Amino acid sequence: MHTARLGAGTMPSPVTVLVVDDHPVVRDGVSLLLRYDPAMTVVGSAETGRSAILRAGVLKPALILLDLRLPDMLAPEVIAELRRVHPAGRIVVFTAHGDHQGVRAALDSGAHGCLLKDVAGTDLVAALRQVLKGDRVVDPRIFPDDGHRSDALARSGLTRREYEVLRLAAQGQTNPEIAESTGLARNTVKTYLQSALHKLGARNRVEAIGKASEAGLL
Repeated sequence: MHTARLGAGTMPSPVTVLVVDDHPVVRDGVSLLLRYDPAMTVVGSAETGRSAILRAGVLKPALILLDLRLPDMLAPEVIAELRRVHPAGRIVVFTAHGDHQGVRAALDSGAHGCLLKDVAGTDLVAALRQVLKGDRVVDPRIFPDDGHRSDALARSGLTRREYEVLRLAAQGQTNPEIAESTGLARNTVKTYLQSALHKLGARNRVEAIGKASEAGLL
């Protein structure tokens, strides 16, 4: 008696992708780019953060390509909700600009990568494959001096979040403005700043900014 092997000769199911962008040209463009790899398929799209959260909860896509700037919600808020309704989904932020501040906030909120929108089709597919394997992928053009800064950050003892809050303070932002930029609570911003001051041995934010600059962080 012959026993058939289950699944023999069958093709694996394609990786499902949800594209979130308020510009239809971008949504259509991504669908075209992903044709470079028949193993990936766009199963849905959304124009806002709220619709993305609803669609992700229903479609359960393996990958979510998320525009950094949506009309109704900040990226960190969208990412937090996406991870709540669909924890298994891998989130890759898609942006037209090397927005350091926004990208940092998105990565700190749990995004698995960030790509620029002018990425070539083959590069997009390769990057998404890496993310599916568990890697964090960030376009090197977004943080060109990240290697040097990472070394300085390690020496300072600052966390990424403490550094980000201090960097925004160095740009002249107030605590409420930093809270709005990062999606953090004001008290949390104050806590991060106080921790950064302590680690840098500074008495106030002006002194902390000076010490951070001397250390090559700013």
